[in-house]
Amino acid sequence: MEWQSVYDLYPVNREFIWLNNCGIVPAGSHIIQAVTRFLNGYAEKGIFTETASYVQVRRKIQSVLANLLKCRPEELALIHHTSEGMNFISHGLDLHPQDEIILLENEYPSNVYPWHHWKQKGVKLRTAPAGSTPADFMNGLADQINSRIRLIALSAVHWCTGMPLPLNEIGALCHDKGIIFVVDGAQGVGMQHLDVKRANISYMAFSSWKWLMGPLGMGVLYVPLENLERLKPVFFSTESVVQDEEYLPYKDQLKPTADRFTISTANFNDWVYFQAALELLEKIGFDTVMERIFELSAYLAKGLAQIGYQVLTEQFSDYPTGIVVCAKPDADPLKIMAHLKKNKIVAALRLNRIRLAPHIFISKQQLDRVIDVMARF
Repeated sequence: MEWQSVYDLYPVNREFIWLNNCGIVPAGSHIIQAVTRFLNGYAEKGIFTETASYVQVRRKIQSVLANLLKCRPEELALIHHTSEGMNFISHGLDLHPQDEIILLENEYPSNVYPWHHWKQKGVKLRTAPAGSTPADFMNGLADQINSRIRLIALSAVHWCTGMPLPLNEIGALCHDKGIIFVVDGAQGVGMQHLDVKRANISYMAFSSWKWLMGPLGMGVLYVPLENLERLKPVFFSTESVVQDEEYLPYKDQLKPTADRFTISTANFNDWVYFQAALELLEKIGFDTVMERIFELSAYLAKGLAQIGYQVLTEQFSDYPTGIVVCAKPDADPLKIMAHLKKNKIVAALRLNRIRLAPHIFISKQQLDRVIDVMARF
């Protein structure tokens, strides 16, 4: 794969070395072109524009993601973000007093706050230790399992350490124990090989603007068809029902797909944006994309280790990740962050460590520059 053409697509490279791609990915010129083309058509013909069709764009997004996740397109609903999806899941389930839920230590808030309402209903929230390796995590999780555990909700990849969680093993455990397995896929989808059926995932939500390079304010909800009737809709509106394009008479029958959770008119600009992002990734090939992310991250991790940084990925080297988290002994991480910012390197601070996440538009020459800058701190 010739990566220079992808590098050239991203104007951000003229200003920054953007290494917060597990946070937000800036727009590429291919996205600007797609959205501009749609808006020009919309300005001229409104909903009659031929530049993008609501139905066709939805189907394309669902089709690409279904192929990626090894599920069916009708099991995916287009929503706004992970938090919305997690709330759909949490409020739609039927739990009982004395049931228990396991969450992840230092979890991202989108997979914590949506579960808090259960505490007032007699459900206990427990926390599984993150551990320093996937094996450590599995041991800690196993210690938490008892007959009252009804649900486990975890991220695919820990946002503070970059460690992928062994979803297939967790899913097998949940399947054997009759436990509902919910996944926050925001840090995993597009960066990790994720087969939702093989992992026995009961429900999942994820955002578009991280590894999938999509727009802020758009997400996806995965609901297997066999679990569709087990998840009560929190909201009920125009697009929830069958024949939604016919407003009268009112309908009582929900759509027989996950589309019932899209609820009502979406931000179609975001859909056009997301389709353009996914089409680039699909054209390159998601396997090739993931291999490149892992290659860049391993290159960066090795370089940082050589200049004296402690790199967390060394603790779980058998589990490739796109997130490189490091610390320099006896150095103030806030000062390191200020040093990076001064040199126009965009990173994030997590648990007093530096988090760096390259994507396919980053070059090894840029990473050499980052390593040099961090060596001079």
